[in-house]
Order: sequence, then structure tokens, then C-alpha cells
Amino acid sequence: MILRTNLAAVLSLACLAPSSVSAQDESILSAEYGRQSNQSLLWGPYRPNLYFGVRPRIPNSIMAALMWAKVDNYMEVQNGFRYTCEQNEEMAGYGWEEYDTRTGGIQTIHDTQNKIDITTSFVKIPGGAHGGSWAVRIKGEPRADAGDDLKTSMFFYVTSEPIGNVLEVVADSDRDGFSGDVTIKGKHAQLGNFKMVVTEGKGQHPTSNHPTSSERPLDKTIVNTLELPQEHLWQGKQVIFAQLKEGVDQIIADYGQDNAPPPWQTYMMRNRPGSGNIQIVQKVFEGAFEFDVLFSSGSASKEVTSDDLTTEIAKNSATFHEQYQDVFAPQTPFKDDKYRALGRSMLSNLAGGIGYFYGNHIVDRSYAPEYEEENEGFWEEAAEARARNRQTEDGPHELFTSIPSRPFFPRGFLWDEGFHLLPIAEWDMDLALEIVKSWYNLMDEDGWIAREQILGAEARSKVPAEFQVQYPHYANPPTIFLVLEDFLEKLAKTNGSMPVGQEKLSQESNLENAHLANPQLGAQYLQNIYPLLRRQFLWFKSTQFGDIKSYDREAYSTKEAYRWRGRTVPHILTSGLDDYPRAQTPHPGELHVDLMSWVGLMAKVLIKIAGVVGANEDVYEYSKALNGIQHNLKDLHWSEKDGAYCDATIDDYEEHALVCHKGYVSLFPFALGLLKPDDPTLGKTIEMLSDPDELWSPHGIRSLSKKDEFYETAENYWRSPVWININYLVLQQLLSVAQQDGPFQAKAKETYINLRKNLVETIYNSWKETGFAWEQYNPDTGKGQRTQHFTGWTSLVVKMMAMPDLEKQVASHERDEL
Repeated sequence: MILRTNLAAVLSLACLAPSSVSAQDESILSAEYGRQSNQSLLWGPYRPNLYFGVRPRIPNSIMAALMWAKVDNYMEVQNGFRYTCEQNEEMAGYGWEEYDTRTGGIQTIHDTQNKIDITTSFVKIPGGAHGGSWAVRIKGEPRADAGDDLKTSMFFYVTSEPIGNVLEVVADSDRDGFSGDVTIKGKHAQLGNFKMVVTEGKGQHPTSNHPTSSERPLDKTIVNTLELPQEHLWQGKQVIFAQLKEGVDQIIADYGQDNAPPPWQTYMMRNRPGSGNIQIVQKVFEGAFEFDVLFSSGSASKEVTSDDLTTEIAKNSATFHEQYQDVFAPQTPFKDDKYRALGRSMLSNLAGGIGYFYGNHIVDRSYAPEYEEENEGFWEEAAEARARNRQTEDGPHELFTSIPSRPFFPRGFLWDEGFHLLPIAEWDMDLALEIVKSWYNLMDEDGWIAREQILGAEARSKVPAEFQVQYPHYANPPTIFLVLEDFLEKLAKTNGSMPVGQEKLSQESNLENAHLANPQLGAQYLQNIYPLLRRQFLWFKSTQFGDIKSYDREAYSTKEAYRWRGRTVPHILTSGLDDYPRAQTPHPGELHVDLMSWVGLMAKVLIKIAGVVGANEDVYEYSKALNGIQHNLKDLHWSEKDGAYCDATIDDYEEHALVCHKGYVSLFPFALGLLKPDDPTLGKTIEMLSDPDELWSPHGIRSLSKKDEFYETAENYWRSPVWININYLVLQQLLSVAQQDGPFQAKAKETYINLRKNLVETIYNSWKETGFAWEQYNPDTGKGQRTQHFTGWTSLVVKMMAMPDLEKQVASHERDEL
């Protein structure tokens, strides 16, 4: 999307040398960019827990959603309603086939139980002062086993918050319903005036010979208007069920259970249009159908029509395919169309899973002394403190975030987010930066961000009570630093290096990459977010520190050691690796190599950011910390005997002892780029991960060594399966080593080539078979496991396919040698 003229004029300031750009000019540039970017991102299917749910990034706003059911017979109706994404609804796959957060996309839902494929084609149309307009085309196609007379009931559910903001059906209907379009008008403090039209659409309607036929004609559109307390508005399924039950009860009262009409006539609401905060639009079809929902902002120059929608769908689709090929062009051996289809699906479902969440979350800020975890048996004391239930609601907060899985994890996860944003940043860096900013806006005054964002009643409805409470001493891997590192690398390539003849680059920039095309804008972003990054770094150092001095440990630095808080005997949920085996029994003197590596990544990235923003004293501080971490990784965590980095604990003799469970934990110093190309431990790490008797499998790097006593035991969550996020980090570092001169270059290159093939083929084969991406993959069979529709970090496959084909480069080099 090309920037409009008014922003182009402002962005031209970025072509000036930094010394000649005033603070006022930079402020104007940032403000105008922020306004237009927010406009392009305001509306979207930001309710990813629903099969289709639209809302703006505004608290207490307009929300819309889709629900449907097969109404052929009474036996199947009760379990056939589709609203929230669920794992157990017999879907043959669903999700976005094409999606761009700024323009829209196409989603298809293959509902095998209801014997129908539902397609939602969503577009955003810029214009006006309130985020523009939007429209969606809802299309139903009976599946091959359905028959032409399939009966489907469709509901479009619209709500307005807060109380007092009404939605009004403006056109009159007869007593039985609407024969044509349904028009709903409304007004919102932040959205202004708007109009929503639900078109009559195309499709046949079922018939009935029952005496109710004249009372409930099936060729009419039904509208039911309600006024309910705000806390009920999000519960669309329950609200619609209540209205249907009212109609069913009336049928039974009038005709008796033995003389009821067919279900497609019984399961209909009463037609009661009017003014309220809920409008439910119901249509009943037989066979294929199609109708549009057209939302027109009152500040736009014209109202949206179905013709506009048709035009935009075609235009957006063509643009998406072209841009995907430019950004993520698959490299050999993944150039076949089938891999492009996989990549487009993965990227689209990742972006289509972005949501906006608003509400309170539940936090225990009691700061109980047991939470310091200083005593032996600390996990039992901490459990007793948690059992006192001193949590309170905190907020409200808002978060703009991608999510791991629409049916199972429809909320924000700090540990997952950095991985989510790596593909998003390739596609739309400014969108990624917007999400990063949203996360850091959640930070408290100490530097803590809750690792799991469960904001509001709707989000909490998907989370068991025991997992809802957040604790301000619990950390999570700071994966967002991976994205900031990527941003810095891209920014460095553009800053001060604009080729001659490209002086208009900034003026012709687009909203997706404005922070890269205009280095002043990028530098200002870093300037604004840097204090929060520093606060988070210092929070890690003050709350997750490991004890070196009390146990007389020998280490280069007395300050650089770290321990995850929140440890229990079977788990360290805060590490993100959950049941990965650690020291048995827990000890307050434990040190965790993965956590030290994450802090090392933070220091490495902060060195660069502090240099950009001119915080030179901080550069020295981070450099000292990074140097200490790189030394202490070997002093405290390297086991020469095992040839691996390991956690540490205190043994029965009060001595430092390594606890080696070779697997993902052992890979973190390498995976996060803390080892130099000639480091001997790097060579042994690559040997371990490429050994079939240790971590190597035909489907990716296993999470735990096959030789480990805990392999495939207990929950077997992080104790054998292949996880794509860690494999991606490993693949990225193998590529880096393979492209640098050093003693391990050849081995890294060979391992990279084989690992890349294995991962892509594993993900593709499972996606082709099931229609889904998966949370993890079986190392022996390659089958997807656990959570389905896991297009969070599994979508990193799009970056894997676009990575260089080193096998081709090797062959070319060998030919040159000959």
C-alpha cells in the first residue's frame, strides 16, 4: 500500500542527513506515520478464537462474528453449531489461504460434519478518518457427500460496546422478516457514524408444508435485536441459543413435540428488529449460497458496494501472490507449487491469527517471601504461598499480538511471540514493530511482562483456572529480542547506504517497511523503546540471578549466572520447555544454561541498540555482561566429559555439579549465536545434534537425546518431539557457520542441507495429510502431534524454504574447482 501524498511529503525529511533533521521534524514524521499506520491496521479479524470474528483495535467497540449449523435433522443440530474454533469439530482443515493484515484475505473452512465448505473473503477499504471501511463475502459450498438439498442456517452476530452505543435496524420489515437487504446503523465515539448492510445474497431456501410455513417463511432474513449487559456480549453462541430456544419452546407449545416442523424451520429466531446493543441476522439456505456484509464508515467518501468487494478480493489476491513470491520465494529444492501453497497457508494463518485483546488479567502481587525461592524445598513453600489465593484483577490492559493456535491457545504468549514475528517481519516489518510496541506497553514499573496474556473474560474462558494467575517474579524467554536483532540488521543495510538515483526511496515507501526505508523513523523507534528494553534486561538480572558466591564456584564473572524462578519437580514452565528434564531434586543453587543464553542474547542486541541511541555508557555495561556470560557458559556449564553444555546444581557435598540431559538445553549457546566459528565446543555441539543416536532424526532435531534416561517418559512434551522453533534457531546458526571460514564449516554445511530438507518435508507431509500445522512432530514418524492449527512458530517453515540452497552452491563450487 503506497503512502498517501501528505505522508510522502513528511517522509521526504528522512532523506536529509541526520544532523539537519530537527526534533520537531522527526516528531511530525513519527506522528503522521503512526496515524496512517494505525488507520491501515485498525480493523481486522482480530477475534482469532472465532472461525470468523471482526473488531477494531479499540477497547469497548463494535464486534461482529459468524455462526452456522447444519439443520437437516434433529439428531445432528445440537452438536453442529460452529462459532469458536475447536479441535474436536471434525474439520478437514480451516484457515486463511491468503491474508495480509493491511488489506484482507480469503479463508476456507472445511466443515466435514456439517458437510459444507465456508469461505470468508474479507477486505479493508481505506478512506475517511476512522480506519476506513470493510466488507466480507460469506460463501457456502456443499461438500461432495452432502447432496444438493443440504440445509444450512447462518447467523451474523453484531454487538456494540459500551452500554449506550446502540445499533439500529433502519429499514422496516414485515412481521415475518426481510425480503431484501438488512441495514444496521450505529454511532461510536471513536468510529463515528457507520452503516452495516447484510445483503439478501444468492441461494435457494428450503420449503416446508407444516402449518408454521406462513408464520416462519424460510425465504426471509430474520433479525433479532437485544439489549444485554456488556459482560454477555462476547458470548455469541449462548445468546443465539437462548433466542433459538425461545422459538423452539413456542413451537412445542403451539404444535406439540410430535407435530413439530422440520428442524430448518424449528431452529429459527423470531423476527424482532429494532435498537439495541446486539443485532443477530439469520438466513436459512438449501444448497450453495453467498451473501455479503458491507461496513461503511460515515467519514469515507462513498459507501461500500458488493461490486467494490468483488474488485477488492481480486486485486488483493493478485497482490498477495505477487508479494509472497517476492518476499518468500522458495529456494531449491522447494520451488514446486505445492511448497508455495504450504508457505502461503502458513504465512496467512500466522497473520490471520493476529488478535486484539482487552481486559483485566489476574495477578498475584503479594510478593510473598516464599517466592524468593531461597530455601531447599522452595517449590513446596511456593506452592503453599500460591494456594493462599492472593491474586487480584489487574488492568485493564490491551494487547495486539499474534497467537500460537486459534482453537487451543487464542491469546498472547511472550515466549512464542518472538518466533511469530520473524516471518511477519519479513512480510511487514512495521506490523512486527507495532506488535513489539504493544507487548512492551504491558511492562510494569519493575520491568516485568506477564508471560501469558489472558485479558478479559472471553480469553479466560479458554484457560483452566489453575493457569490463569500470573506472577511478577516469573520470567519467560525474551524472544522478542530475536526480532529486534533482525530489525537492526535490516536497518544497518539501509541506513546511509541509499544508492545514487534512489533519492525518492523514502517518498515512495510503503507502510510495511517505512521504518527501514526511512532510517530516522527506525532510529526514533529504537530511541522510544530502548528504556523499556533496558528495564527488562535489568529485571532479568535482578530477579532471575543465579548464586555463584554462596557455593564457592569458580567462574570468570561472579555476576553472570541465572536460574529460572517457578521451578517444580517435574516442570519449569517459565523456561518455555515445560517438562524438559532438569536436576532432580530442585535446588536453590541451580543454574540454567538456557536462561544464561537468553540473557546473553539480550546483552548482544542491547549493545547494538544502545550504540544507535547514543547510550555509550550502557554499551560498556552490556559488553561486560556479554563477555562474562560467554566465559561463564564454559566455566559453569560446559561438560568436557559429555561434550555438551549442561545445567548445574549443588550436590550432596555442597559442590558445583553439572546435570547433563543432552538436548535443546544443550544447544542454546549455539542456537542463540553466542559461540564463535572456531570455538571447539561449537564442533562438539554440531556433532551431537547431527548424531542419530543423540538428537538427529529424519524429521528434525529431537528435543532430548535418545540416550537420555528420561527420553519419551512421563508427559513426553519436551522429551523427544521435534519442535520447529528450536530447529529454526539451529538451522539459522548452521547457515551462519557454513558461510564463514572455520574448522566446522563443512560439517555445518552438510548438516544444514539435510536438516532443512527434513524439516520442510515433515511439515509439508503432515499438512497435506491433515490440513493443519501442528504444535510438534513425532521424531520417528514425522506425524503432527498435540495441538492442531498451530500456525504460530511452525510457520517459520516459510523462512526455511526461502533460505539459501547450499547444496547447489557446493555443487557449483566443485565444478569451478574441476
